[in-house]
This record gives sequence, structure tokens and C-alpha cells, in this order.
Amino acid sequence: MPGAGKYIFSQQLSQYKFAEGHPFDPLRLEITTDLLKHMHVLFSDEIVAPLPASFETLTLVHDPGYIELVQNASLKNLTTGKNLSCGLGTDDNPIFCSMHEAASLTVGATVKAAELVLETRTDHSLNISGGLHHAKQNQASGFCIYNDIAVAIAWMRKKYRIRVMYIDTDAHHGDGVQWFFYSDPNVLTVSIHESGRYLFPGTGNIDEMGVGMGRGYCINLPLEPYTNDCSYMECLEKLLTASAKSFRPDIIISQHGCDIHHLDPLTHISVTNKTLSYIPQLIHRLAHEYAQGKWVALGGGGYDIWNVVPRAWSLVWGEVSNRTIPRELPRTWLEKWGRISPVALSRTLFDPSCSHEDHPHIEEIREKNIVNLNRLMGCLQGGGHHIKGLQQQ
Repeated sequence: MPGAGKYIFSQQLSQYKFAEGHPFDPLRLEITTDLLKHMHVLFSDEIVAPLPASFETLTLVHDPGYIELVQNASLKNLTTGKNLSCGLGTDDNPIFCSMHEAASLTVGATVKAAELVLETRTDHSLNISGGLHHAKQNQASGFCIYNDIAVAIAWMRKKYRIRVMYIDTDAHHGDGVQWFFYSDPNVLTVSIHESGRYLFPGTGNIDEMGVGMGRGYCINLPLEPYTNDCSYMECLEKLLTASAKSFRPDIIISQHGCDIHHLDPLTHISVTNKTLSYIPQLIHRLAHEYAQGKWVALGGGGYDIWNVVPRAWSLVWGEVSNRTIPRELPRTWLEKWGRISPVALSRTLFDPSCSHEDHPHIEEIREKNIVNLNRLMGCLQGGGHHIKGLQQQ
């Protein structure tokens, strides 16, 4: 029997670092991994070190010319104008030394996570360094140089000819992954995110449903800012359950951006760790009900690296590894990281009830979310789609 879960990690993954002060801080990988070790829920035989994705593997979704551009930019051999034309050298995506090597290692980590599951060496896998869902075919975007998710999906499709369900619960719309598979009926992309009216990248509208044979295989549910636990979980349960039941994937790959937490500094969705625990629980259950238990989990956004990311991704690992995560954070870990943390560290896995108050218009927010969910279900019930069985709630 394969092991319950594998954790893809090496210290080299922390080399994906744009600049001091940049919100995408790879220190979160080390903090989270160290927390799991201090909790005694992650062991050395469960950790798998990745190798960088090859040039050939990257070309499954990225233009060769773009990859060469990234390689040259990493060596500071390219003019600023050419960099900017492909999204490099911006405030979001500043150029850094060995950028290609760091980004391709992240891609390799996600491909390795998929390979371990599909070769039945494990039931589930987790790569917290992955989830870089904004990168396009020939453009960096939103802190993402290469799109590790799209590469891994394309790799799975090419090698195994399987049906893949991609679930994205990041506050930001999973636009890059969506566009790569917008016409592919063998890849179902489902993104639940803060409305693009208020947040980057400004896409992810309900009417973005795919084209051609892929019509109906792209599902987007934009949520209102300040959506709370109850509304988020209500929408998620209905949407994911109906989608997985209808599509019946061979594998589920999920992106667990935890920037939907109310403490995240860059977004406005306002849930607690109650939701961040529920998300992997639901996906774990759906994987066993509809995908023979095959599940690859990834990280994603998350910009409170001290009090949100480590606790949120510990909850994901708990599901991936089939382990109960301790409710109290280890004193040794708190003392170690408390010495350098600029904020007081949370001492419990779940948020205290007094840590968060609902928005005063929370009922109005919930009603708008339900209207959007019903509209989405209605669109998928309309003509031209290929997803069957999605019932309007």
C-alpha cells in the first residue's frame, strides 16, 4: 500500500525570492515546514526533494522563446524593454539572480507531486511552494514566472491521458490555468475567488465558461469582499460537490491560497481558519468519492507569513497525511520564530472567536453570493455546455 501522503520540499525552493520587502516571501515555506516538524506530524521519510523541470517539460505550456527570455533575464543579459514586454522587471515580478533555476524547481516540485500520486507511490501529495497560477504562455504575472500548475496538468494529460479537475480557492482568480485549458474538455477548472471588480487580475467572471469543446469546463464563482466563513463554505460545498460529481475526474489538483483569511494584507475575503480547515477536508472527501483518492495539493497566495500561512497549510497537510494536527502550537516553535517575528504569534491552530468580527452587511453579502451561485448554475444548465447534473441551488 502506498503511504498516506508525500511532502515535496527542499531548502532550495526558498531561492524563489524577488526582493527584500516583496510580499511574496519564501520564508513562509521554511516557517511552515518547521512548524510541521515541531508538531511531530511530518517525518523525513515523507519529504521528497524535487528536481528542476526540464526545458522540454516547461515547453508543454510555455513558449521556448519566453523560457529563454527568463534564462537570460536571470543573468541580467536582457534590456529592460524586452523584460517588461513579458512581465519581468515590474514591481510584481522584479528580476532576481537565478530566477529561471528557482522557478523551474518550483515547477519540478509540482510535477513530482503529481508523478508520486499517479505512480501510486502515495495517495496524496503536497507542494506548498507551488500554486503559481497567474503565469501565461509567454508572460510572467502576479508573482508567477512559470505556471507550475498548468505544466503539471499538461504533463499528466500527455503521459496518462487522464481527466483532471483543478480547484482554485485563492482569493485571486486562477486566470493563467484557466486560459491554458479554456478549450479542453478533459480539464475542468473551478475557481472560487474575490470578484475581479475589486481584486487582481480582474478576471474570473461567471460568463468565462470555456470555448468550443471546452464550453462548460471552466467554472468561476466570484465572491463579494468580506465574505465570511458561513457564506464561503455554503457556496464551496454546493459548487465543488456538484462539479466533481458531474465531471468524475481521474485526479484532483487543488491550489490552497490562504489569502482569503481576514488577516491577509492584500485581499478582502474575510474567513477564518474554520474555512481554511474545511476546504482541504471537502476536497479530500471528493477525491475519494470521485477520483479514486488521487489528490495533489499546492500552496498559492498567502501574505501574512507569520500567523496565517503556517497554520493554514498545516491544516492542508493534516488532510493530505491523514493526521490530526495539534490544536496548540508547539512552545519550541513559538520561541524559535517569535524571536524574529515582527508580530506576536498565534498560539493555537484555530482562530479565537474574538479575533474577527463579521462585516456589518454580512447578510447582504451572503445574498449577493447566492445570487451569483444560482446564476452560475443557471448558465451551466443552459445550452452549449458539456457539464451535466449541475443543479441550480
